[in-house]
Amino acid sequence: MTEDSQRNFRSVYYEKVGFRGVEEKKSLEILLKDDRLDIEKLCTFSQRFPLPSMYRALVWKVLLGILPPHHESHAKVMMYRKEQYSDVLHALKVIRFVSDATPQVEVYLRMYQLESGKLPRNSSFPLEPEDEAFLAIAKAMEEMVEDSVDCYWIIRCFVNQLNTKYRDSLPQLPKAFEQYLNLEDSRLLTHLKMCSAVSKLPYDLWFKRCFAGCLPESSLQRVWDKVVSGSCKILVFVAVEILLTFKIKVMALNNTEKITKFLENIPQDSSDAIVSKAIDLWHKHCGTPVHSS
Repeated sequence: MTEDSQRNFRSVYYEKVGFRGVEEKKSLEILLKDDRLDIEKLCTFSQRFPLPSMYRALVWKVLLGILPPHHESHAKVMMYRKEQYSDVLHALKVIRFVSDATPQVEVYLRMYQLESGKLPRNSSFPLEPEDEAFLAIAKAMEEMVEDSVDCYWIIRCFVNQLNTKYRDSLPQLPKAFEQYLNLEDSRLLTHLKMCSAVSKLPYDLWFKRCFAGCLPESSLQRVWDKVVSGSCKILVFVAVEILLTFKIKVMALNNTEKITKFLENIPQDSSDAIVSKAIDLWHKHCGTPVHSS
């Protein structure tokens, strides 16, 4: 029996006895032992499989450029990241923009604004839509990442990735959503068009906030594995799968406002199945894209 066939046999066996992902976890551990982490291979792994929760923060930090590929530099680089975090936080306290009573997600926002030169003149200024999106992402990330320094840096680089790498792709996602929904269920799309709902769907929640506040964090992190590792197009297929999953409910609604309100507050108990089916749909239409938008 060849090495590949042995591996495939073991994968099938593990899955049958309820240990799905054991082989994948071993593969990732081998990748993480390299003296110089292979970014391409880590991206490919993240695109193909969900990351084990114990390694997710580390892999995200490497893929987002928070940590360099070389293991020996990790401790020193994180020391610098921690110092920068402390310096920015101290500056905000000195100018009395935040205090010990400020909610942590708001602290992250003010730190990000200060570092990007977008801090308003005072804290009473109304938030911009991009600030609201940041807060939604930060609130979700806070549930996934325990350490506050790690959490801030991951939020910061995740949002920067959306604003730079995916800047041109994100505005195209509503059109792609319509295209793939038509392929999967043209009747459902026709119903949305008849209700004049297509342009009113919660695209900001889906695409600008990457489903933060829509899906529970346990499901959301599997979607964000794909976003972090190179594909924002996964977001389209999550949106499509939400429509397919709740087709009967949506078809029964004939009012744009009711459809939008329902889609903004979908039942949470279906989220794991939705994400799993969305990933299958993504692979079906796109293969296993790496670094694709």
